[in-house]
This record gives sequence, C-alpha cells and structure tokens, in this order.
Amino acid sequence: MNKQEFDYVIVGAGIAGCSLAHFLSKYSKSVLLIDKNEDVAFGASGAAGAFLSPLLGKPNKFKDLITKALCFSMDYYKKYFSEDLINCGTCRIPKNQEDEEKFQSYIPYMDFEYEKFEEGYLFEIGSVVKPYEICKKLSNDTSKLFNYEVEKIEKIDDFWFINSEIKAKNLFLTTGADISLIEEKYLDIRAVWGQKIDVFTTSKVEVNYHKECSLSISNKDGIVSIGATHHRFDDKKQESSYDLKLKNINKLKHNDYTNNIMQEDVKELLEKANDIKTLNDVKVLDIKIGARASSVDYFPMLGKLVDSPKSFEKYPHLKNGFQIKNENLELIDNLYILNGVGGRGFVLSLYLANKLVENIFNNEELEEEITNFRLFKRWAKKQNK
Repeated sequence: MNKQEFDYVIVGAGIAGCSLAHFLSKYSKSVLLIDKNEDVAFGASGAAGAFLSPLLGKPNKFKDLITKALCFSMDYYKKYFSEDLINCGTCRIPKNQEDEEKFQSYIPYMDFEYEKFEEGYLFEIGSVVKPYEICKKLSNDTSKLFNYEVEKIEKIDDFWFINSEIKAKNLFLTTGADISLIEEKYLDIRAVWGQKIDVFTTSKVEVNYHKECSLSISNKDGIVSIGATHHRFDDKKQESSYDLKLKNINKLKHNDYTNNIMQEDVKELLEKANDIKTLNDVKVLDIKIGARASSVDYFPMLGKLVDSPKSFEKYPHLKNGFQIKNENLELIDNLYILNGVGGRGFVLSLYLANKLVENIFNNEELEEEITNFRLFKRWAKKQNK
C-alpha cells in the first residue's frame, strides 16, 4: 500500500466511529474510516438490538446525560434517517413487586411521557433503529478501508502513523472493548459480551417491550429481535469466539465451547421473551454476538487523552491526590477517543460524536463527567499506594 495522508483517521467502524465520520465530514473531506472487519457494524454495533429507550430513575448526572443524548439522537434519526427508525413506543414491564415500587418512586422525575399499557408502562419515545443501515448511511461521505488490521500507532513529529502506512494529522480511536492500541493504564474498559437473536414468529408484536430482555416490534415479515445476554469472560477462558481480536466474528464457524454458550443464550432469551409475550411457531433465523464496551463508572469516555508519564513528571504530587486543573495536565496531541457507550451505543454515539467535533472545531466545552480527565485523576491518586 502506498502511504496515504488524511487530516482525520478513525479506527473502528461501529456506531461510534460512523457517527464521528458523519460529523467530521461536515468540516473536512479528508476523513478515513478504518476497520479490521469487512464492513461497518460488524462488531458489537451489528449485534446490538439498537433500542432507543429512556433511563428511569431519580435525578443524577448519568440519567441527565442519557436524556439529553436520547432527545438529540431521536431528533437526528427522525430528520435524516427516518426510513431506518421505527418509533412505535416501548413498554417497560416491572420484573417484580420491588421493581414496580421503584417505578412508582420515579414518577415525579419522568423525563418523557408514558401511559399504563398491558402489564407495564408505554413510553412513546421508545424506538428501534436498523444498525447496519444507520452505520452505512452515517459513513457515506467518508473514505473507508476495510479488512485492515491496525497493529501499531506511532506519533512522529506532528503526525500519527498507522502501521507505518497511513499518515494522519488527527487520530480517533473508536475500537470499543479492544483498547490495546492505547498504553494508558487509567483507561479501564470492561468487555461485556452479549447475544441478540432474530426469530420468526406467527405472534404479532405491536410495540417494543423491555422486562428482563428487550423484544422488538414485528417487522413486515413477522421477524422480531430479542436481546441481549450479558457475559464477562476472564482472560483464562478457553479458546472461543469470545475474543476481541477476531475479525468478522459473526461469519466464523464457532467451536463447540462457543456454540454451547450461544445455544444456552438462545434458550435464555426465548424464555425471557415468552415471559413478556407468548411467541408461537418460533424459528431462530440469526444469532449475533458482540462485546459492549463499558467504563468502570458507566459514563462514556470522550476527547483527548492525558499523557500520564509526562503529567507525573511535571506534577509528581498528583500521586498524592493533589488536584491540578485539567488544562494544566499534559495531553497526547491530536489523539482522541469515543468509547465506553456500553449497551446504549445508538442513543449515545451521535450525541457524543457531535459534542466532540464541535469541541474540536468550535471550542465547545465538554462536561467533565464524559471526558477522560476523571479517569486519570482517580487512577493517579492510587499510584502511591
């Protein structure tokens, strides 16, 4: 490959990377989107149910973030991608009496309209989007490079070099649960593996439901999506498809260990879906797995990265818990991340990508709780212990 040069290079073509590509392309025609897989949304984003639903609870910063992101993303999907948005409402069903009591306690703090519906509560804003179609359209105006494994990133002078082949003025990492390209220890991501299934059923599902799993509205062919399971595997797991380094994961021939887990998950999802609504004449059509990327405090991770060696060299007392203003910390130049969106990628990514791009081009401020400064400061305090 001849060495190519771009102003903006994004590594990772899930919903986070495609959202960034979309907003960056409004300011620049020199944008490249790279992925190890053969197309967009071939990792966790392709395995997502892609449900858009409010977060219920008493007021807190995380709930405020989800509410703002949901409002922004819904408006954006409606305006630009209405053909890939199904806004049919979501019925939230309490799991038990304790859950019902919690719901009642949240009523004074509801951000969205709802009404009693069957055994639960129907939120009109509840929707589902088509993951592949959304990612494809978001990245339409961007140069793309697929089946390309990024093994090394290196800063030389004012440029980032990817595998010594691609030259970038600015580099964005949207690699989800695999953060092996970044050597900063304060970036702690937990991979939460999940499985979604698409099934045919003669039962008609007329709204989205959420109880112990999510169940989508029937499409015109009688197909519903059910998801998702939650698994955390440690590094000692035996060889399987639950490996962040694998490419085109949902096109692989899985081994027996993986297949056994997948079949157990199918059984679990069908049981939970039938607890919501009886599904007749079920035929499983598609199974997808993927790893959600979750931060330790569940907030996303956005923006520039603190250069911890340089910051400690300049301010050794950071290790004693001494507070330094964010703007005084040493940063890694022209390297950005958008990560840690967990199971809410299709709610958060558009909102966060727009925030980051507006921060870069128009100096709009990013809230502390979504930047990487918070993670560095918490980690730094523990380094003397």
